[in-house]
Amino acid sequence: MKIKEWIVERFPIDYGRFVEISEKVFAKEPIPLHYKKWWFATGAAPLLLIMFQIVTGILLMFYYIPSPEMAYESVRYITEEVRFGFWIRGLHRWGSNLLIMALILHIIRVFFTRAYRRPRELNWMIGVGLLGICLGLSLTGYSLIQNQVSYWATTVGTNSVKSVPIIGNALLQFFRGGEEVSANTLTRFFTFHVTLLPPLLLFLMFVHIFILRLHGMAELEGREGEGFYAFYPEHFFKVVILTLFFVAVLSTLSVMSPPGMGEPADPAVTPAHIKPEWYFIFVYFALKVMPMQVGMSVLMILGLFFVFWPFIDEFIGKRVPNLKIHYVVGAAAILIFLLVIAKEILLTPH
Repeated sequence: MKIKEWIVERFPIDYGRFVEISEKVFAKEPIPLHYKKWWFATGAAPLLLIMFQIVTGILLMFYYIPSPEMAYESVRYITEEVRFGFWIRGLHRWGSNLLIMALILHIIRVFFTRAYRRPRELNWMIGVGLLGICLGLSLTGYSLIQNQVSYWATTVGTNSVKSVPIIGNALLQFFRGGEEVSANTLTRFFTFHVTLLPPLLLFLMFVHIFILRLHGMAELEGREGEGFYAFYPEHFFKVVILTLFFVAVLSTLSVMSPPGMGEPADPAVTPAHIKPEWYFIFVYFALKVMPMQVGMSVLMILGLFFVFWPFIDEFIGKRVPNLKIHYVVGAAAILIFLLVIAKEILLTPH
């Protein structure tokens, strides 16, 4: 008996109808012509990198032990003794950086093309939520190494939570599992990293893609009706090429710049310089130059503006039609971010 007949006998599905629907929904999905440019194919990159993170994260979990006594040693064992362990850890570490970068680039593209405009406001908000979850995954994952830098970065990071108006102390207790960074903190961060945040990430990603399929990809403003092309084969093979590109880049970075170990965490010794990863530099800078509570309040207000930007943009556009406010705000945000990065990473001594 042929394999197909064997499968059909046990799963009596109308495969012809299934193939027809698949071709209509995916293969023949209309893609606006401007997506032929590679810059407009950035939406697939975060999806691919999330898949990489899930696979490498599961592999690391086979060896990682989430306890203060064994966490550092288990990471050392993965890095130095497990066959290809350094490579898998490198893929996961560099993958997290590239994921945040890909999400930011995708958001920049959506922002400057106003692809968030009506009726796609909700998808913008979900996309911002995806960025927030990925930042949370990066923060919690970074803390699991239990070396000096990650321990004190966790201490400083959770200290800033205390400045959140009204609920700051409750949040601090919730994240740390007590007043100080302890075994409870590591357990909670591990739970966030592998149990709570990934399912939420996958759910929002599914909703994001579902809404995208409902409305279709946004055409360029002012160039509506320019034309479409089918998802398969051209756009499909762009995704394949992107996948191979990321595998090559991540493998190269993992081999040429493998993740180190640093010193084991020591609560009694504070490092001379504690700085977060590049994607948290702006938060670090804001809390450094302003009083903690003021800085946290400013960051929360900016976050709300970011989440509800499609509605703010529409509100301003109705009153000042000729003002391209998204260009002004977007360019200013990028410039400020780059200046802060340059000051804190390139110009400030380590």
